Amino acid sequence: MPEILPLLYQDEHLVAIHKPSGLLVHRTSLDAWETRFAVQILRNQLRRRVYPAHRLDKGTSGILLFGLTPEAGRALAMAFEAQQVDKTYHALVRGWPPASGLIDHALERKLDDAELYGGPVPTGAQPAQTRYRTQAKVELPWQIDRYPTSRYALVELDPLTGRRHQLRRHLKHISHPIIGDATYGKGVHNRRFTEEYGSERLLLACTAIAFPHPASGERIALACPLADEFAALLRRLPWQDGAAAALALAGEPADKD
Repeated sequence: MPEILPLLYQDEHLVAIHKPSGLLVHRTSLDAWETRFAVQILRNQLRRRVYPAHRLDKGTSGILLFGLTPEAGRALAMAFEAQQVDKTYHALVRGWPPASGLIDHALERKLDDAELYGGPVPTGAQPAQTRYRTQAKVELPWQIDRYPTSRYALVELDPLTGRRHQLRRHLKHISHPIIGDATYGKGVHNRRFTEEYGSERLLLACTAIAFPHPASGERIALACPLADEFAALLRRLPWQDGAAAALALAGEPADKD
């Protein structure tokens, strides 16, 4: 059976899918051994060419937009470049961040051979901002490093800019790395979540997006549930604070708090 990607929205100009964790958007030499790509799977599924408007990291799940014509793909990509797209993510992070805040920290440009725009790209630090809100907290009886227990939090993230690996790098910058992040996180915490909960993915998901339609300019707002394995993990955690928010995001009734 051919692989099928869940469709969140489709019209004659664009399509939005729910990208699973572990799937590349398109081919890159950084994962040269991979044979599965969202672009090719969706092309086979729809039996037409598709044009990615942006990217999600391989480990990130959630909303991914494609144009169905070259013109729509360019218009969507330009909307991202012009910061006309509002994106919301959710992540499980190490520690308990403040209730809310703005991470304003420039990031060195990171490049690979899968850049959406061809030609030379300047290097150097780029301004980068991320708003966050802590929605739920949990403390687990795991002694890691010098601490007798381990704290984790569910955070909602709004990237105000679109730098590569921005959320992962920003959360590392404030010492609250995302669980499951093999590059910017802490391996001892990642391994513990694998041992205790069987979680082997980056616990980051794009859960909502709003953007101008590439043809009409009308504002389109889309939402996406968490992937099953991410939602199941949230339901298993013994939340001390914010349980209603965590369980609602995981698809549980509010009265489970």
